[in-house]
Amino acid sequence: MSLSSNMPIPEMETRSHRLRERVANACDICKLRKIKCSGTAPCGYCVRRQQPRDCRYTTQQRRRRRIPATRPDEGASQHLQDPDAQPDHLTPGINSSTTPAQSQANPLLLSRDRRPASEPVFAATEEHEETEVPREARLLCDPQGKLIFIGDCAPLSFFQTVRRLVTSRVDAHAFAPETSGYSALENACSRPPVPAAEPPAITVDTEAAVSTYLKVTTGLIDLFDNARLRDAISAWAGQVGTRTGDKAIDIPSAVNYLVLAIGCQKTDESTSQLYFDYAHYVASASLGGNLGVGNVEVFILITLYMLGACQLNGAFLFFGIAARAAHSIGIHRTSVNSRFGPEMHRQRDRLWKSLRVVDLFLSTSMGRPPATSDNDCTVSYRAVGADGRETFDLLNASVQIFLITEAIVLEVYSRRKISPRLTEGISRELREWSTRWLQRLKDAAGGSPSDKQAETINGACQVLSSYYYAVILVSRPFLMVELHRRLSEGHVSTTRNGQVSGKSKLADACIDAAILMVEPVQDVIQRGLMIQRAPVIVSWLFASSLVLGLGLLGGFGRIIEKYCRASISALEYFAEADAHAVQYSLIAKSLLTTALEYLEKKEIRERLERTESSSQLFGLVPRASREENANLSRSLPNGQNITESTAGKGVDNLNEVAHPDGPSSSFNFDFESTFLGLTDSTTPFSAVGGFLDPEADQAFGALNLFPLLETDGHIDLANYFQFDR
Repeated sequence: MSLSSNMPIPEMETRSHRLRERVANACDICKLRKIKCSGTAPCGYCVRRQQPRDCRYTTQQRRRRRIPATRPDEGASQHLQDPDAQPDHLTPGINSSTTPAQSQANPLLLSRDRRPASEPVFAATEEHEETEVPREARLLCDPQGKLIFIGDCAPLSFFQTVRRLVTSRVDAHAFAPETSGYSALENACSRPPVPAAEPPAITVDTEAAVSTYLKVTTGLIDLFDNARLRDAISAWAGQVGTRTGDKAIDIPSAVNYLVLAIGCQKTDESTSQLYFDYAHYVASASLGGNLGVGNVEVFILITLYMLGACQLNGAFLFFGIAARAAHSIGIHRTSVNSRFGPEMHRQRDRLWKSLRVVDLFLSTSMGRPPATSDNDCTVSYRAVGADGRETFDLLNASVQIFLITEAIVLEVYSRRKISPRLTEGISRELREWSTRWLQRLKDAAGGSPSDKQAETINGACQVLSSYYYAVILVSRPFLMVELHRRLSEGHVSTTRNGQVSGKSKLADACIDAAILMVEPVQDVIQRGLMIQRAPVIVSWLFASSLVLGLGLLGGFGRIIEKYCRASISALEYFAEADAHAVQYSLIAKSLLTTALEYLEKKEIRERLERTESSSQLFGLVPRASREENANLSRSLPNGQNITESTAGKGVDNLNEVAHPDGPSSSFNFDFESTFLGLTDSTTPFSAVGGFLDPEADQAFGALNLFPLLETDGHIDLANYFQFDR
């Protein structure tokens, strides 16, 4: 049967084409979840979710022409209001009325294309320039020789990139031999777990163990009513061993044993291991039965214990069980949690938030995909008080900053490219978090040293470290680009048309974040309040020490040496109980030593050039030695190492020439100008004006070194010169 020519096929095709266009321009929520969108405003999915006001459409625009720096993004402004004027109820990831499935998925997708082009940090000419993110993922060997995957955003992968850069550009023997292995990845178990048929006796001080447990976990997890935890554990400990013949799987007892195991992991390792072995046995036996909140709690605590024991890969595997158990009982849905009463509702909600924090720490520190997500989550990550201000809650602050970190990993390290314009959207999220939390956390970290306050101090310090690491993570690619350029060109110019470029500012921001991370950690350590098993702080502090070493190596200011040494000192403090911190401190020391040696050799080379210039002025050095110095200086390319035997040629006691007061590792640098990228040029400049050419003696014949002698100044020199008559 043939089709008639008057059939409305074109109209059907037009409607189909319009439908495809509208579906292609799906709302932001449907794009993030990769589900079919109706294309209406609001779309059918958001209507079914009873969140029509959160249905927004972001138009992706690609411009081929450059727009003026003062002109906003007109295409985006036609559909979206100014994000800076956006009310709190539209801020992703922090509003109690916005479901986290919609708000936390990726806030950067909403802000990336609607930021105005007139952001002061970046010029219009560079806002769309993309910077390659190094492919840092690799397979490493654990102590047993097994290959373990470490992803791009992991500090260990960053170390391998730093190692390759330094050994290829600066010194092939830069790092000490003991830092070449990868034993920091997984600490081998001292002995295999021994199944315990009977519960072990409680021989530790329960009150002290619970206090230490709270210091370790505050800001990371919140599973119990902490105000009643000490009394509950003490009451339970008094009943251990009194119940005979009970062979049932006792998950609550396993949870309590793990609390004590974490609490005495530093002070009584053998007892801690005994408690852990029994709890591990009970937890494994419980997997065949009905799952509940206790099962989730026990595997989270197993994860934390293994993190404290420096068994990262084992912790990662056991956490997967906790995540699956949590999804199986529905704690990611607050509507489900509310059916169990107010107290259990709160406990289940905070259990899910604890899962998210631990999961995102593990996935970020190891560079692996997370086990949880907010795609089907309705638990709110924000609590607002009666005054309308967000209540102070370390767990909420922690989960919010980790959600931004998750977005950074997805948007930057998964795409392997980052542009200043994308960075503007990320920086907006970080600024909003900082506005709500930074000062409050600093105040908490500097609080009075009471026993209860010590828990808050350690928790606030952990959350602050996570915030600074998020800044490091987003700005790290720009630091590496800037460092490559400086090591290649041999100078520290960061200007474009007389102004510091946006990418250079981002490199400075990476170093600033590393410095700011070290300061509160060092302060809490010096006050004697810092715990020694803090895997979050140790991991982020290691990345910070690498950034500081690179900053010193790249000529961002000798003041950075002070903070390098502070980070090493902090790592050595944690090394007393953390095997990872031992190796991290050795790596940081090697990088610091290499940076100082490189800078000293660079300064010797520059001093040689300047000495050649001054010797041409006044004949300070014999001409033969001067020519030898000039040949030596010209023969050394920028950034090349100078051996001590070579550096000593041409000028006697060259180190004394470079440093008249003797060798010194500290210099008087202007802190403000250094971190703004305003560093002095190394080109020799004479005191009387004009650049000096060290290769041409003839140039001084045309240089007026003594202008007063050729004027009518009528200077009487008789009093200054005596002649023999």
